[in-house]
Amino acid sequence: MDDSDVLIVGGGVVGSTLALLLGEANWRVTIIDASPAPEGNETVGQGKPALRVSALTATSQRLLTALDVWPWLASRRVSAYRGMQVWDAEGSGEIGFDADEVGVDALGHIVENELLLAALARRLESLPNVEWLREATLTGYTRDNDVDREAARNAGHAVITLDNGEQRRAPLIVGADGANSPLRTMAGIPVSERDTGQAAVVTTVRTDIGHGGVARQAFLATGPLAFLPLTIDGRDDHCSIVWSTTPGEARRLTALGDSDEGRAQLGIELARGLGGRLGDVEVIDAAPHFPITQRHAQRYVDEGLALIGDAAHSLHPLAGQGVNLGLMDAAVLAEEWIRARQRGAPPGDRRILVRYERRRRGENAAMLAAMQGFQRLFGSRQPALRLARNWGLSGVDRLMPIKRLLIRQALGEYGDLPERCR
Repeated sequence: MDDSDVLIVGGGVVGSTLALLLGEANWRVTIIDASPAPEGNETVGQGKPALRVSALTATSQRLLTALDVWPWLASRRVSAYRGMQVWDAEGSGEIGFDADEVGVDALGHIVENELLLAALARRLESLPNVEWLREATLTGYTRDNDVDREAARNAGHAVITLDNGEQRRAPLIVGADGANSPLRTMAGIPVSERDTGQAAVVTTVRTDIGHGGVARQAFLATGPLAFLPLTIDGRDDHCSIVWSTTPGEARRLTALGDSDEGRAQLGIELARGLGGRLGDVEVIDAAPHFPITQRHAQRYVDEGLALIGDAAHSLHPLAGQGVNLGLMDAAVLAEEWIRARQRGAPPGDRRILVRYERRRRGENAAMLAAMQGFQRLFGSRQPALRLARNWGLSGVDRLMPIKRLLIRQALGEYGDLPERCR
């Protein structure tokens, strides 16, 4: 007897979203999550903003609205941004985007990760067919195909072992367990990996000049610096920072965040990096950093197994698309599996899994390639390339049809969208 219809390894934003999509369709779902249960939803989204945030596209917002997650989020704390400014800090090239240019209310929303996780957990708790195993670590994975050859193709079973010795069994298993996915490794799925030579420093700041609902990104000599607008208690004087730079510089900036004197210096450097556009900058939190490595699994599926989110692909944060790509993975995989079951076809049939892979891998590969190209273009010290990128930014800023196309891309409105995201 199977424990569930599907085992999802990883209870982060992407894994939880898949669990909710399948749980609403009356699938029996078990989430294997190494993290402890959150302390409660009473204070999340209040007080000082959390360090880690996500920039959610309009397409991701529609998915979360369809899952009845967005209303609770919006009642707590989400920060809409209507504009974007991107410029080359070493030149004159600049491009700006505005929601009015395509007739939308917002280009996206900045949401604290812990708040998004709390909203998803709250919805999942209402589904009796979803089981959440907390503080459970995967230690083993095998396929149980002790059945005839044709049945094995359609109904092989995953058998996983947890750190407490417990075993779970299901016909389907999903790896949503992050960029260093243990399940991906245990399944023997190769991954292409590229060290970007950068690390990302994150922190939260208060600015002298209000951000006005505009996300800003300056390309500095060592990498992009992003000021993501946060609205706190109705005020627009907070921003979440993502500063991609060299590993050595990242270590220095992190060390500055460890003392009041250092944070004052870090604020000066952040204000200078942004060209003084938001006036003085006050750092109000620590400034940890993490390495930036782009990865792409050479395949997303195996027999009865699928990878989604960072387990399938991880990319440079300069476009803020990581979580949005993962949410689309979850929505497409759920759509294919639910359709298969409605047709009476076994969702574990490799043809169903390949359909998911075909719909998602090409789009994700294109985004990974674009991020690699942007990093190389703006990281180049060659005078000709520097001149070209400045001309390019300023030229595109004057071409409204191309700008509208880029805005639609930023909204997530491209490719083969799943039905619940339209």
